[in-house]
Amino acid sequence: MNNSRWPLFRYLVAFLLLLILSGTRDLKAQTGEVCYNPNLVKDTSKKSIKSMAVGLIGNDSIKISYHSPGVRKRVIWGGLVPYDEVWVAGAHDATTIEIAKSFVINGKEIPAGKYAVFTIPGKKEWTVIINSKWQQHLASEYDEKEDIVRIKVKPLKHQHTERLQYFVEGKKGNEGRIAVAWEKIKIEFPITIKS
Repeated sequence: MNNSRWPLFRYLVAFLLLLILSGTRDLKAQTGEVCYNPNLVKDTSKKSIKSMAVGLIGNDSIKISYHSPGVRKRVIWGGLVPYDEVWVAGAHDATTIEIAKSFVINGKEIPAGKYAVFTIPGKKEWTVIINSKWQQHLASEYDEKEDIVRIKVKPLKHQHTERLQYFVEGKKGNEGRIAVAWEKIKIEFPITIKS
């Protein structure tokens, strides 16, 4: 190749590499990337979106990993999600909460680590469950004997939330709360990170 064409050739190779790399990035975004706010995504999928909520309480981060289903004009409470039955509080695999320091929920101190979150929705009261076995599919492997703590909460009326979404909300010092909203219901419970 003569020297006058060499810069053009290098430019074309760089351009092709850029196209290939951007194509794989877009493919990754469509197939496996985690979404931090499933309600801001252009909702063209009937599938549950792999999602995550991350936040600080005090100086410590909390990570909640879950799959976010959509309402899609379905009856959710007492329909898709039956009342008075253990629910994975998301879709597919168990929702997990991961904290690097010990924490307190409902007066119970829980060691640092990764745990499953389940709920038992009711018309007037819900039970939130922190379970030691975090690698579970749906609630089919759930065992009450592996529960670490259960807390009763009242469901709150909330603006319509198309896709299920978790929130980590710091308050003051080492105190905060975990919340989840879906359809027109929101539940929340307090959490304290140990110093």
